[in-house]
Formats: sequence, C-alpha cells, structure tokens
Amino acid sequence: MMKTTAMGRLALVAAGALFVAMLPGTAPAQQDPGFFVPGQQRPQGAPPPQQGQRPPAQGQPQQGQRPPQQGQRPPTRTDAPQPLPPGQPPPAAVIGIVDVPEVQRVSTAFGQVREEIERRRTRLNDDLQREQNAWREAQQELAAQRATLGAEVVRLRERDLQDRITESQRIFRNRSQSIEQSAQQALVQIEESLGTVIRQVAQSRSVNIVLPRPLVIMNEPPFDLTEEIAQQFNRVLPRVTIPPESDGRAATPAPGAPATPRQTPPPAQPPRPAQPAR
Repeated sequence: MMKTTAMGRLALVAAGALFVAMLPGTAPAQQDPGFFVPGQQRPQGAPPPQQGQRPPAQGQPQQGQRPPQQGQRPPTRTDAPQPLPPGQPPPAAVIGIVDVPEVQRVSTAFGQVREEIERRRTRLNDDLQREQNAWREAQQELAAQRATLGAEVVRLRERDLQDRITESQRIFRNRSQSIEQSAQQALVQIEESLGTVIRQVAQSRSVNIVLPRPLVIMNEPPFDLTEEIAQQFNRVLPRVTIPPESDGRAATPAPGAPATPRQTPPPAQPPRPAQPAR
C-alpha cells in the first residue's frame, strides 16, 4: 500500500510539472539558466545554482555563442532608412549603335594625323641612325690618330666627342617628346569633335542611349548609326591642326599635356671606344 501511494505521488508531481510547463509565458525547467542574474528576482521555486558553477561575466559570450573577433564591433540594430518621395521615372530607352574604330578608319582627319605622325617618327629614326654612324666614324678616326697625337690632344678630342653625343641625345629626346605631344593634342581634337557629332546624330534620331558595337551581340540595321556618324564627322572635321615639328634644340615642351610613349626611338648610345692598334 505504501508503495502504491509513493508511485501515485510521483505521478501527481510529474503531471503538475507538465501542467506548469504548458502554461503560456512559463518557460520549461530545462531552459532555466541555473544561476542568479543581478538585478532580477529569482522565479519562485527555481533551483539554486550548483556548487562550483559561476555565472558568466558581463560581456562574456554564453555557451554555444561565438565570441566577437578582435576589432569587430557587436552588431547594432539600425532603423530602416526613410523612403524618398516618388520621383519622375526615366524615359523609355531608345538605343543606337556606333562602331568607333570604323568611324576612325574612314575619317579624313584621323588619317591625316596618322600619316603625319608616322612621317615625323620615320624622319626622327633616320636622323638618329645617321648621327650614330657619325659618332662611330669619329671614334674610329680618333683611335687611328691616337699613336701620332699627344695624350692631351686625345683627351680634348674625346671630351669634345662626348659633349657632342650628350647634346645630340638631348635634341633627339626633345624631338621624340614633341612628336608624341603633337599626336596627343590632335587625338584630343578628334575625340571631342566625335563626341559632339555622336550627340547630334543621336538627337536627330531621338536616341537617348548610344552603345559601342563591341558590346552588342546582335542588333537590327536600323539601330546602327555608324555610317551616318562617319559622314557627319568628315563634314564637321575634315582636317586637324597639328603643331609644327620641333627641331629639338629648344627646351623640352611644358608638361601641360604629357605624351604617352609609343614607338619612341631608344636613347642614342655613344659608340664603344675602339681599341688602339698595337
């Protein structure tokens, strides 16, 4: 009889615990942290903390949480930005296609600049080759006369030859920079005029978006404005004013518009001194 009564009491206790857990706003006993939080009252009937178990320090992550990395701020809750008032929607897209390399290929101004710059570079390379041959001949002549000339005369002629080489290098460097600067100035004129023509043709066609042809995989012929732009561009800019060629004797051009080196001849190198005949 006593055994039945004890089992009945255990069943009543278990049923009561289950009823309390099912009440709204009541957490199950397994979720109780098991320690006392300062500033809060312990729920009635909560078990005391176990012996030897310390409550986690303030700011220390609980078990199962990843500690914040060094230098990383804890996430803060930010309010959503206020919505802006409704604006005017963009117009419907009307697209045009232009092939800029094709426009440059048929442009008379672009062809004029290309031919003039190539002509100046060719002349610069020819002059440089002739000057280097002259240095080599002067060096060989000095080596042949070394045995009949005094040591002081040889030193004076070698110094004169070195001064000539240094001055020639400065002249050729200035000429090369002048050519590249002239090319850049001419290309700037072409780019500005081409941009103006593209806008004019686009406005005449009611086009509000112009795309380069390499970015378009497929398009219908009516979208292509290349031929019309090329014809208008030749009418607007048939020729380009190119600065005159410099002889290189003046100072180096001002760095207002630095030129991009392209096919620039290498600096002139003095010839190696010939070995005296024994």
